[in-house]
Amino acid sequence: MQLRLSLVTLGVTDVAHSRRFYEAMGLKASTASQDEVAFFQLGSVVLALFGRSALAADAGVADSSPGFSGIALAWNVASERDVDAALAKAAASGGRLVKPGQKVFWGGYSGYFADPDGHLWEVAYNPFFPLDETGRVSLPDDVESPASTS
Repeated sequence: MQLRLSLVTLGVTDVAHSRRFYEAMGLKASTASQDEVAFFQLGSVVLALFGRSALAADAGVADSSPGFSGIALAWNVASERDVDAALAKAAASGGRLVKPGQKVFWGGYSGYFADPDGHLWEVAYNPFFPLDETGRVSLPDDVESPASTS
């Protein structure tokens, strides 16, 4: 069995409001979506929006106050200009610009926005991880995933 990331589920305070934000960002909700959950295809991964308290209950944990969770989702794009355009679109769609696009210590260019529930998204241009023809990150050949070694 190979470890894969299949779904990223974000706990949100208002599924309908968050769904509108992600649709304004250009995503199309799947017909599998319902009032209490929305699904969006992101390449080979699915983004799900689910009520925050319901997600905590499903996991059997207490719902804590929103704040920095130690996680940021990342969206790699093809150029610095694309970073700036994505950040501007997020802000215009109801998100919050957290950090404008800028040159970063690792040699790329990135910035951050937060969705309506404060989930952080980094938008990055990484010249060391080029995108393939489908828009997926292409890691250098010398990087091997532990999940792929069997």
